[in-house]
Amino acid sequence: MRVVVLGAGRVGSLIARELSKLFEVTVVDLDKRKLEALGREVATLSMDVSSEDKLVEVVRGYELVVDALPGSLGLRVLRACVRGRKDLVDVSFMPEEVLTMKEDVFSAGITAVVDAGFAPGLSNMMVGRALADFGYLDSVEINVGGLPKTPKPPLYHMVLFSVRDLIDEYLRPARMIREGRLVYLDPLSVVEKVSITGFELERFPTDGLRTMLSTVGARNMVEYTLRWPGHLERMRVLKELGFFSKDNLERTIQTIAPHMTYEGEDMSLMEVVIRYGNKEVRYLLYDEAVGGDTSMARVTGYTATYIAHLLARGKVERGLIPPEHLGTRQDTFNYVVENLRSRGVRIEQKVTYP
Repeated sequence: MRVVVLGAGRVGSLIARELSKLFEVTVVDLDKRKLEALGREVATLSMDVSSEDKLVEVVRGYELVVDALPGSLGLRVLRACVRGRKDLVDVSFMPEEVLTMKEDVFSAGITAVVDAGFAPGLSNMMVGRALADFGYLDSVEINVGGLPKTPKPPLYHMVLFSVRDLIDEYLRPARMIREGRLVYLDPLSVVEKVSITGFELERFPTDGLRTMLSTVGARNMVEYTLRWPGHLERMRVLKELGFFSKDNLERTIQTIAPHMTYEGEDMSLMEVVIRYGNKEVRYLLYDEAVGGDTSMARVTGYTATYIAHLLARGKVERGLIPPEHLGTRQDTFNYVVENLRSRGVRIEQKVTYP
């Protein structure tokens, strides 16, 4: 199988390296330095893929597309795969309502697994597994974050993916389900202290439930993103002063990015708590950077890699597939989770019954 990976950042590079063990892989990115860093393990192509027409030309030469570009390009990639009739595994976290493309994807006769990363992605699969076991869910609470192991002032955070996508988490209204109703919140309007496995952190609601808002009928459902204490208060002040406005955003990114770009190891932490009546399933994930790979690249890239394996082996049905649907099947869920564990990602599950 010929596979094209769009994006040669930390996540895209890891995915390309892993998929090249089984498939013929080409990586596309505008940044030649990132492509050169990949070495000779994969083929590379330097080009601007911001145009949907150019994307169509690129994907037509491959059987499978993996999108590891920023979220702002995600919908264009999905549309290009529909036009080119190519299967897709997407980790871009596009801001658009991706389920609106369901009929287009089905009509094209392709498979498109969207939000196929860490969270959304693996978190959705855990919820899907519980939904298959219980049949109905009362509540879902997700606490998740990629964090520096040693946060540094003044912002106490480290850029682990696109800076623009990071800031978008503070701007995009957080959607959640409360007592069966869809609710929108300003993400930084709620900042709470939380303790998870000995880490004293802060959390704020984010828009990571995504497709689960439509596919999981839980009465209460929310995702929180985790940060070290101090970071969210600084982001809230910048937002209130207008530094994240459309006119100021680019300048703000240039100013704050250097303060969150430094050498140091990161860690990934996720707690997913799912309840139905007196039954509770609690997943806990912890991971650290290994070698030259950040933990965020590991948990995102490996999840996407193993989903790509499933798609290539015909284990995923045609159509637009949200990751929670992969979780409803025991075999596909186990394949992803067990392979992540084999890479040293700690995933624990605790089930409590009355």
